[in-house]
Amino acid sequence: MKPYAKTKEALAALSPIQFQVTQNNATERPWTGEYNDNKAEGIYVDIVSGEPLFASSDKFESGCGWPSFTKPIEPAHVNELRDTTHGMIRTEVRSTHGDSHLGHVFNDGPRDKGGLRYCINSASLRFVPREEMEAQGYGAYLPQVEKLSK
Repeated sequence: MKPYAKTKEALAALSPIQFQVTQNNATERPWTGEYNDNKAEGIYVDIVSGEPLFASSDKFESGCGWPSFTKPIEPAHVNELRDTTHGMIRTEVRSTHGDSHLGHVFNDGPRDKGGLRYCINSASLRFVPREEMEAQGYGAYLPQVEKLSK
């Protein structure tokens, strides 16, 4: 298993929106994120730490304007925290090792897949295409992506 951590080098490589979202809890505007319409097979990892977060096989079109997933690919890599900002009570989602703000989780997802909707900012993610997963050290997650091919 790869070591996952927040480093000064990783933070320095972030674009302004990636930094604002992951480090300052910002939210990108709906329908502007790079991965909202991505339908390719692969996994989504934390832009800061590289830890695996979500699989393409768990991505669905929610109509909310941000990439939506039914569950994390590796639950231990996703922390859920109570968020009472903006006059609402929500559940914030952060990466465990990178401590990056990812987005929020809601209970209005597909009922047949558990009922959750992880609403995630594209700016907090890096997509690793299925054909590059092994080379980039994510081969252990290929079985979770293969579901799309069958």
